[in-house]
Amino acid sequence: MSIPRRIQALAFNLMFYPLMAFWIVTGILVSPFLIVIWKVVTGWDVGRVMRHLISIHGYGLIIIVSPFVGFQKERLAEIKRPCILVVNHLSFFDSYFLAALPFHDGIFAVGAWPFKMYWYTLFMRLASYLDVETGNWDEVKRTCTATFAKQGTVLFFPEGHRSRTGKLQPFYSGAFRLAQETGVPIVPLCITGTDTMLPPGHSFLHPARVRLRALDPVDPSEYLGRKGLDQLRREVQKRMSLELEEMQRLP
Repeated sequence: MSIPRRIQALAFNLMFYPLMAFWIVTGILVSPFLIVIWKVVTGWDVGRVMRHLISIHGYGLIIIVSPFVGFQKERLAEIKRPCILVVNHLSFFDSYFLAALPFHDGIFAVGAWPFKMYWYTLFMRLASYLDVETGNWDEVKRTCTATFAKQGTVLFFPEGHRSRTGKLQPFYSGAFRLAQETGVPIVPLCITGTDTMLPPGHSFLHPARVRLRALDPVDPSEYLGRKGLDQLRREVQKRMSLELEEMQRLP
């Protein structure tokens, strides 16, 4: 006999929030020691060490929710670096599932509000995460160019904010301007199911199936000038919209 969905959801919440609090607090407390150990063992700079630890933190959350959330990764191993990743935004948990990418040295380019989460701000700064809403564009581009030179990635949520309908919102231009100015290809990522797990504006979790799929890269050299920038943005949004429609039809 299957367990009623309401009981599953209640068990999910009773299990998740204490474990999440423990995982976050433990991570904060041990991170100074881990940063030193990682740096000595690997020889990496602090930014890369911090990005690796953030990735481990995110994957820990994936493991915590796994009894109630099925997770399917599709074509992630095909991603070639360096690249600019753009992903749709449905839920607070989107960034955690991105820890499933097969590489950890990625910088997040986000709006100003994530830097206001005081328990994460220091770690985001150490990881060289970028505030593309209020930050200086020349500094953003300089950081991204240095990342690309090391075969790294930069990830954008081009909608800026979480969608409350599941449909793609209009895209901001930052990721596409960066692609034009650096020549680095854009790799769209599509995620579904996180809005079922935790819709925007809610705190009660629900069992769900999450899918994360990589699409073919888009070469910015085919889109020149201001008109090309708009065409590049619309083309990526079109591809993602069609892919998301197909993914959302899957059982």
